Amino acid sequence: MAEKQKTLKSSFTIEGVGLHTGKHTKMTVHPAPEDHWYVFKRTDLDGQPTVKADADNVIHTRRGTTLGSSNGAEVHTTEHLLAALYGMGIDNAMIELDGPEVPILDGSSKMYVDAIESVGIVDQQAIKDFFVLKENITFEDPEREVEMLAVPSPDYRITVMVDYRSPLLGTQHASMYKLSEFKDEFSRCRTFVFLRELMQLVNAGLVKGGDVDNAIVMVDTLDFSDEEIERLAAAFGRDRSELQSVGIGILNNVKLNFQNEPARHKLLDIVGDLALVGKPIQGHILAARPGHTTNVAFAKILKDLIKKEQRSAPQFDLNADSIFGITEISDMLPHRYPFLLVDKIIEIGEDHVVGVKNVTMNEEFFQGHFPGNPVMPGVLQIEAMAQTGGILIMSQIEDPWNYETLFVKIDKVKFKRKVVPGDTLVFKLSLLGPVRRGMVNMKGEAYVRNQMVSEGELMAQIIKVRNDERVKSEHSS
Repeated sequence: MAEKQKTLKSSFTIEGVGLHTGKHTKMTVHPAPEDHWYVFKRTDLDGQPTVKADADNVIHTRRGTTLGSSNGAEVHTTEHLLAALYGMGIDNAMIELDGPEVPILDGSSKMYVDAIESVGIVDQQAIKDFFVLKENITFEDPEREVEMLAVPSPDYRITVMVDYRSPLLGTQHASMYKLSEFKDEFSRCRTFVFLRELMQLVNAGLVKGGDVDNAIVMVDTLDFSDEEIERLAAAFGRDRSELQSVGIGILNNVKLNFQNEPARHKLLDIVGDLALVGKPIQGHILAARPGHTTNVAFAKILKDLIKKEQRSAPQFDLNADSIFGITEISDMLPHRYPFLLVDKIIEIGEDHVVGVKNVTMNEEFFQGHFPGNPVMPGVLQIEAMAQTGGILIMSQIEDPWNYETLFVKIDKVKFKRKVVPGDTLVFKLSLLGPVRRGMVNMKGEAYVRNQMVSEGELMAQIIKVRNDERVKSEHSS
């Protein structure tokens, strides 16, 4: 069955300090209507301005992903909350904050996931609108030594490699094979930082709400001056002696949830940052040495690809009056139930035709294809295309009941996504050339919600049948 959009059953509230601003924020996450996605609202500002979680709204990525809009709304460090929402399958949420930054909590997504589970998740009526990767998408940032790749896959998968050239961290890998693994395998993985980096952040004033309890702090060098140790101790409210006694390893002996927790947290960040694409993704993301800047850059590439597909996809008015209904179609085609696969024609011209098929669970083929997982066979999608194309030809013949079309050739067929009960299939058939000697060559395209699901080139032959054969066929149907 087609997967439904999801939102929260009820609202939840979490309070905490922002990592970079140091401001205390009360945040309430509410259910939201279908096709809403994730939207932040700053309740502390005049007019309560909003900003959508969208790659185009990212204003900077310094140690986190910050969103902003022209109406004055800014929200810092959004990635861990967005990862929790996306990782739990939530499609729509309104996030209200009375401060500028999402609380850092323990530096992971776990507390947000726990809050989502505590209020529950509910299905909505609308179907999830997946962005389905159809080809390989590559990205490279040579300066940061980052490589990212997205390839077609039936599930949302992520593979990450991190390498900080540190003897303490080394090279690590992490993989999520399906989104359902996010809660147990990745949501509790905390952000991490080297103590030498932390010193730079303190000097730059970027971790006003930082604490050794909301990040894994790694120490791979002891080359710190007394002045730097004093400044760190003051920044985190710690006694100077605590930092002076630190050795190579993890500050305060924090126990890792996983041996490769840093790599898993990088994967968590990708989940949150790629939520800015604005749709659930169907594909496999591979990333080497990723960071927020490159994650967002890649999200923008994917979002631009979605825009391009939307511009190129034909727009069909499914509420338009039928040009041919089932009665007229039956007069032109010999097919009958259960093999008549076109319900109506909504557009027709000299060289093209648009037909519609409402796919319901009552279709006979769903009994065996497949029990418990109904999927419309690809060959029947092609057959429905051919019937739609047949109507274009038959509508131009004075006595269509004396003719029928027969398949001669099928070429360049591709199936791009599943068709399931509840889908409305729209077929567009276009002539690739004039009809010659009864031979017809057409380009066929099938769409669901303006996304192509299959395509191919079809060749058919128009032949004349004897009236008694057609009459015999009509009586036997």
